[in-house]
Amino acid sequence: MLIRLVLPALAATLLAAGPAGAQMARTEAPAAPKEGTAKTVPLSRSDVQLSFAPVVKRAAPSVVNVYASHVEKRSTARASAMDEFMRRFFGEPEGGRGPRGDRAQRSLGSGVLVDADGLVITNNHVIDNMNEVRIALSDRREFEATIVMRDTRTDLAVLKLKEAPKGLVPMPFGDADALEVGDFVMAIGNPFGVGQTVTQGIVSALARTQVGSADYQYFIQTDAAINPGNSGGALVDLRGQLVGINTAIYSQSGGSHGIGFAIPVGMVKAVVDAARDGATVVRRPWLGARIQSVTPDIADSMGLDHPTGVLVASLQPKSPADEAGLKRGDLILTVDNQEVADPEAFGYRFALKGVQGQTRFGILRGTNRQTVTVKLAPAPETRPRDVLKVKTRSPFQGASLVNTSPAVAEELQVDFPAEGVAVQAVDEGSIAGRLGLQKGDIIVAVNGVPVPTTKDLDRVTRNTLNSWEVVINRNGEIMTSVFGG
Repeated sequence: MLIRLVLPALAATLLAAGPAGAQMARTEAPAAPKEGTAKTVPLSRSDVQLSFAPVVKRAAPSVVNVYASHVEKRSTARASAMDEFMRRFFGEPEGGRGPRGDRAQRSLGSGVLVDADGLVITNNHVIDNMNEVRIALSDRREFEATIVMRDTRTDLAVLKLKEAPKGLVPMPFGDADALEVGDFVMAIGNPFGVGQTVTQGIVSALARTQVGSADYQYFIQTDAAINPGNSGGALVDLRGQLVGINTAIYSQSGGSHGIGFAIPVGMVKAVVDAARDGATVVRRPWLGARIQSVTPDIADSMGLDHPTGVLVASLQPKSPADEAGLKRGDLILTVDNQEVADPEAFGYRFALKGVQGQTRFGILRGTNRQTVTVKLAPAPETRPRDVLKVKTRSPFQGASLVNTSPAVAEELQVDFPAEGVAVQAVDEGSIAGRLGLQKGDIIVAVNGVPVPTTKDLDRVTRNTLNSWEVVINRNGEIMTSVFGG
């Protein structure tokens, strides 16, 4: 089970040592040295005093606690009535719902100072749906913070202290590409809300792609103990540099079992740089090609020793891929000389290139290895979105819909071109949500009438009907559903 490392509220778990723990503490008699093995007495204190303390002293001041909450303001009269109801029937103390009876949701996570002006990077799921954020520094000073950017595709968010004090210590960025399996790393965060905690382990694996906590699947795996509350905390190397943001664990109990995942610092830096430039969203390059994994059979047919790279399945006319000369059936092996083993690795490497300049793909075309140069540019918005928020009673009530374009397709992670209107969002509890409409669905036709634009769909939904026949394109699969009026 994949668990994101955020706490809904402060909690603590205490572990007591029993007889087994006492047995582990016993000191066994030292084994006799093997014949021919030289033994020497330590000649200095440094010979016996090895510690990660110097690394922690450099890195720990840059790690913060993130306290987020979502407060629903309620009128005084309504709050008083609700407080009385909760007190009588559920035994809540009077006023237990906060000032004026406001309802509040809270979460706890960690973050990392990345700028002396008070920029903090954390996980988006730490502050998801929250509207109030406070940051506690390692010296326990607390400050209000604003949410500068949310990037749901990477599960990262950027915060900024409203009144940043002088003397903040930002953590320097390291190089995740230089990590090797077996390297020592440390996780620093606030597990279970007990306060800043440091754990140590090794890099267990690199480029993990089947984790499922974000669109970009490319994680550092570590056995350093990380637990709920560590979300957004730092994974650091032995130079005290940031190499990843801890984001998820595999666990059946909710605690650490030595399988944790961190977002590599390369992606973190891309999000932070966008926030520094004043952007509210991260712009990523558009390829304009659909790619697929390489199966063992495909690898064998292409003369490869093992499956690697990504296969170009189709191209959009006048896209960067098309203009670069890529062809259907080409096998992309590298991005700027960095190997890509699967679509997730390719997506990560390509996303880091930004939207200016160019990049070079190493490809295999038939039996010939070649290099092609691809222009870096954002996906174009070829027609206005014309956002439609359906309020009339219909299967689309509570959905936000937009006209499709390459830019919309990139944001919603759907194949383009796709004729119709894209579902951008669905309100929880709405008719559209209850009927199963999903973000990324493409509405193709309603009652036999094509709806290529939001204006066409708006005209259709103005009518009151007893039944609705809706044709939906979901991940390339065409589905027809009939709903009551």
